[in-house]
Parts: sequence; C-alpha cells; structure tokens
Amino acid sequence: MGSPARVLDPAAGRGEFIEAIPARERVAVDEVAYPEADHSSGVRRITSKIEDAELPAGHFDGIFVSNFLEHLPSQEAIYQFLEKMHGAAAPGGRIAIMGPNYRYASKEYWDMADHIIALTHLAIEEHLYTAGFEPERTIPRYLPYSFRGTLPPSRKLTALYLRTPLAWRVLGKQFLVIGRK
Repeated sequence: MGSPARVLDPAAGRGEFIEAIPARERVAVDEVAYPEADHSSGVRRITSKIEDAELPAGHFDGIFVSNFLEHLPSQEAIYQFLEKMHGAAAPGGRIAIMGPNYRYASKEYWDMADHIIALTHLAIEEHLYTAGFEPERTIPRYLPYSFRGTLPPSRKLTALYLRTPLAWRVLGKQFLVIGRK
C-alpha cells in the first residue's frame, strides 16, 4: 500500500495489524471492545459495527481489510461495505483486502462456523471495481490459510516466508488484492 499516513482498519479485532503499521494517524474499528487491546499506543479505537461507524469522507490513504468479508451476510453487504470504504478513502488512496481464497482453501473454508460467503481473488477484484476502486495488484496465493500447525509461531519464520514468493505458491491459501480510489 506504499506508506500511508492515515490508515483505517475497519475490522480491527484486537488490533494486531493497526498496532504494527507505522502511520501518523491510525484508526481501528471493531464492534467488540477487546480489553487486551493496547489503548496507549496512539491508535484511535471506535467500538461500533463498521456499517454504523462515522468515518470522515475522503480521508484515509490506506485501508486494510483482513479476513472480514467472508463473514458478511451477503454479496450486497460486501458491496455496501466497500462502497462505505470508497467514501472514506482519499483520492488515490489504497485498499488492501486479504482473506481465505475459496479456490485454494475449499477443504477447510467451511470449518469456520462464521464463514458465510465463499470468495476468491477474482470475486474481490470484481467487488472492488463495482464499488469504484481500480484493482492494482492481486496475489491469489499469499498467506497460508492459518498459522496454526506443527511449527510454533515464529517472527523469523514468518519474515522468511514473506520474503519467499515461491513459498506463497505452495502454501498460500489466502488472497491479497490491492485497489486504488
């Protein structure tokens, strides 16, 4: 996404992403107020459903959506969400969407009780385009479906994986799609 100065994480959860991003302004929205979230980090936290959150128009030059769209109730809800993100994005701002790619994760996709919509990288590109974004970069196989497994979690192994695109093609089951307003 480049080096955005104003970043929105519209489904922030506990804030793992937004806490790690070096941006001047960081806004995290989630409908759950996680007590373990770091409230002293300078991240502005909004406890609300993203559909109801008041966001400034044309403001964010970076929006990161991770593992959220597959939980929405319909294709229409995905469109409405992305339309809202388009309104909050600054001209030229980027949106990055990551999530499980049904094309590569169909065996385990429905193991999560709250997955409602099956999505692929191509569906995300189409949704972005329909909401007014121009898809810029698509990586159909980016991250593994989960980092749970036989190996213990490791920052070094994760960093090595991210620097090895060949590993993405073998282990990747999540897409990364970046669009620009």
